[in-house]
Amino acid sequence: MKIIESISDIKKVSRGCVLTIGNFDGVHIGHQQILNTARQTATQKNVELVAMTFEPHPVAILHPEKAPGMLTPLELKIHLLEKLNIDCLIVLKNTTELLNLSSDDFVERFLVKNIQPGVVVEGENFNFGVGRAGNIQTLQKLGAEKGFEVTVVEAKGIELSTGQTVRASSTIIRYMLESGHITDANSVLARSYRLIGKIIPGRGRGKQLGYPTLNMQKPNQVIPAEGVYAGFVQLEEDFKNACQDSDNIPAVFSIGQAKTFGDEHPLLIEAHILKENFSDSTAGWMAMDFARHIRSQHKFKTADELAKQIAKDCKKAKQILSR
Repeated sequence: MKIIESISDIKKVSRGCVLTIGNFDGVHIGHQQILNTARQTATQKNVELVAMTFEPHPVAILHPEKAPGMLTPLELKIHLLEKLNIDCLIVLKNTTELLNLSSDDFVERFLVKNIQPGVVVEGENFNFGVGRAGNIQTLQKLGAEKGFEVTVVEAKGIELSTGQTVRASSTIIRYMLESGHITDANSVLARSYRLIGKIIPGRGRGKQLGYPTLNMQKPNQVIPAEGVYAGFVQLEEDFKNACQDSDNIPAVFSIGQAKTFGDEHPLLIEAHILKENFSDSTAGWMAMDFARHIRSQHKFKTADELAKQIAKDCKKAKQILSR
């Protein structure tokens, strides 16, 4: 997959391509449905499939205080899009000037003048232009005027563990993660949620209890609710490799403030490896793939009580991950 990050290079995109535009944060099952439809169309027409995304999220530029938490850092997003057989990815660096373009100007400046797509594929809830004033009907109207087709993909509905059906969206995933509903978040993502960060020294509490942990520096991503989780760890030398798929190691995760040892601890993100005689001193980065929520965090009266609970957590995690 070729990547274009300069507006001046957009003209290198093959004319008549199939194009889809979006933030694609999470590259969730709804995004996948749009991208798969676009892939099928591109294959039928024997043209390139081009995706256009934005960095950072538009709200982070216009209203930083309201910016939504990030699900997928750009490098991880690129990896996930490449797995969906995108031929070319355009990464537009968001600026105030870009975000203030009207829907007509956006289409004229980027689609007609530079890309000249044959077909644009979008979801039914697509919005674009300043103030998100343009919608899918606006795009269809402009397409008819400017000479490109528009294919509309119906929103993907997902049934949650509660039996409720919701529209797949990055917003619902953020809510599920922050409320600890990791299984439902994974259902909308169609994969395990991945958190990536640097490995940092811990305080050694886990080792003293007989359960040493790898500690993660707080990343610039949505962090699941405080609690204990079963999941898989991937250890790499750098951030880029931590975004790729590799051998995963079963683990039990803890996100919390270690209140058993006092109330002044910062948020800790820890992983205890469920593999005997494990040691890896070369890894500088860790990816945590969350599989299942085991329990909420709470304060224990003694370190011994905590150690006994951790033993139960490890047993439960092994059962979950062996399925």
